[in-house]
Amino acid sequence: MQAAIGDHLVVMGQHVGDHVRDGEIIEVSHPDGSPPYLVRWSDSDHESLIFPGPDAHIEPADH
Repeated sequence: MQAAIGDHLVVMGQHVGDHVRDGEIIEVSHPDGSPPYLVRWSDSDHESLIFPGPDAHIEPADH
């Protein structure tokens, strides 16, 4: 997985009824764009460092 600042991280719910989480990537730790990412979540404005799992994908900023 590779990302850039401004891209969005989308994390799908693992169970029926779970909501999708979306956040803007505000910091990328490695020059090649690999995790971890500092994300500001859209539902709470909370910031957290995350290593995305298989239930996550990146949406480029230009979408």
